[in-house]
Amino acid sequence: MHPTVVQVTERIERRSSPDRRAYLDRLEAARAAGPGRGRLSCGNLAHGFAASPDTDKLRLKVEERPNLAIVSAYNDMLSAHQPFARFPDLIKAAAREMTATAQVAGGVPAMCDGVTQGQPGMELSLFSRDTIAMATAVALSHNMFDAALCLGVCDKIVPGLLIGALAFGHLPVIFVPAGPMPSGLPNAEKARIRKLFAQGQVSRDQLLEAESRSYHAPGTCTFYGTANSNQMIMEVMGLHLPGSAFVNPNTPLRDALTAEAARQACRITDRWGDDYRPLGRVVDARAIVNAIVGLLATGGSTNHTMHLTAIARAAGLRITLDDFRDLSAVTPSLARIYPNGEADVNHFHAAGGMGFLVRELLDARLLHRDKLVVMGEDLGAYTREPGLDGDRAELVWRAAPAHSGDPDVLRPTAQPFQPTGGLQVMAGNLGRGIMKVSAVAPEHRVVEAPARVFATQGDFEAAFKAGALDGPMVAVIRFQGPRANGMPELHKLTPHLSVLQDRGCPVALVTDGRMSGASGRVPAAIHVTPEAAAGGPLARVRDGDPMRVDGETGRLDVLVPAQELARRADAEPDLAANGFGLGRELFAGMRRTVSDAEAGASVLFPDG
Repeated sequence: MHPTVVQVTERIERRSSPDRRAYLDRLEAARAAGPGRGRLSCGNLAHGFAASPDTDKLRLKVEERPNLAIVSAYNDMLSAHQPFARFPDLIKAAAREMTATAQVAGGVPAMCDGVTQGQPGMELSLFSRDTIAMATAVALSHNMFDAALCLGVCDKIVPGLLIGALAFGHLPVIFVPAGPMPSGLPNAEKARIRKLFAQGQVSRDQLLEAESRSYHAPGTCTFYGTANSNQMIMEVMGLHLPGSAFVNPNTPLRDALTAEAARQACRITDRWGDDYRPLGRVVDARAIVNAIVGLLATGGSTNHTMHLTAIARAAGLRITLDDFRDLSAVTPSLARIYPNGEADVNHFHAAGGMGFLVRELLDARLLHRDKLVVMGEDLGAYTREPGLDGDRAELVWRAAPAHSGDPDVLRPTAQPFQPTGGLQVMAGNLGRGIMKVSAVAPEHRVVEAPARVFATQGDFEAAFKAGALDGPMVAVIRFQGPRANGMPELHKLTPHLSVLQDRGCPVALVTDGRMSGASGRVPAAIHVTPEAAAGGPLARVRDGDPMRVDGETGRLDVLVPAQELARRADAEPDLAANGFGLGRELFAGMRRTVSDAEAGASVLFPDG
């Protein structure tokens, strides 16, 4: 293994030792208590299978065969989750082939950040992750199950499902994706039209037509945001079947992978034989390090600096931004997927995809090979890709391509796009944050300019449209953290900032809010902690203050004497309008108790 990967892994294990030991002890106690159905009363059990077909009832009564829980994020409004409508029938049929059973244990909410961008509903988005985790626990709390299949794709859904499932870490769990929609309007053209609309040069009808050609079919959005970063992470952690992340929905191969996930879930239960693979053992420090390395190597979503931190906590592990920083220094950038390039995830998959990526990182000793996974002997199984073979269309796995099919999209470690990862940890007298540098050209990574302070992205947008933004500038958008208003993503800033940069204006963004996987060409120091609403120094920045945002060295400073900064009173936010409407009043308790962004922005682990 690469010495830095070893060092970071051992550091996480030492830091986490008491919590991890307690977590594993709880898992062993749950397993030792025996299968859940054996502890249910006759009345409990009868309620649990009253609606099942007679053959399933017989199997559930004798308690000798596995019963699989299906926890689904299905709804038919969201393209990424609409394909899950068909999955329960595929899973149940495959389970019955194994003389086992499967039941839809529960559903979890699945909201789409693409629908809520710039809208009040986005203030529920981050909190939906922990809500999903709790909903997953409710689904599994019936104690009827020997393993679980989690059906989810998008931003907060997969992390929420995993956090919830880790509370039942004695059960084997396989994540079952739906896959990306086919490619639509090229990403460069979509970005061009968005910038033209921001300048008032195309109509709303023209913008809607472009967006509709981009997001046009069942499946995940094809850009490399949080949803597709989720799928990459599940694969390098060993929670998917190998190569299943980016197979399109409603295809014979996707259906075959879904059915095989059900069969494999049966094989790795404590009831089947001697190949028991509980989730809590699959998700260990090595899995978390693999997830971080995969994120860095592909320029994945910045949201995962929070999600992985919360996932680790759910497994009794503690990670920090320092772990991301140290791994980023030794992880090469191997992928260019929009917004880090012009290709989408279908192009990435065609160029070699996850099998190629995992093999390259394993050969470079940057991923832990020797770890428990849901299928195969170790992570080496994930250097293969699935296919259908023969007249019976049998599911088989073959070695991933030896060479990239498109070096503009995917490269080997010997020829990376850059020698380091796509994430920079930022620190200075404004606190700590992160910057996604993988999409930022080197000449734009350092900006020293006066601050322009705004309370909301709407205020910034209004100033842009009024022509009030010209010259070098660091845009400060504050009171956007989890305690202030739930930490919405600030995607409406991206086209306007890009236009200013294209005009030759040195520009950067500093915020305690989020930008996520859509963080793009403009240097953006985000997730700044402590947030302004919690007394962070960002609340003391004033218009005109000289600021330095250095994505090369990781410095984030307001160039004001320390004594002057300390004397200033914190700006007072007006958050009254954020407390109600579209259900926001129901989440007031979460805003009061949530941990900061660096600790995972979690209400489940408020102590960080």
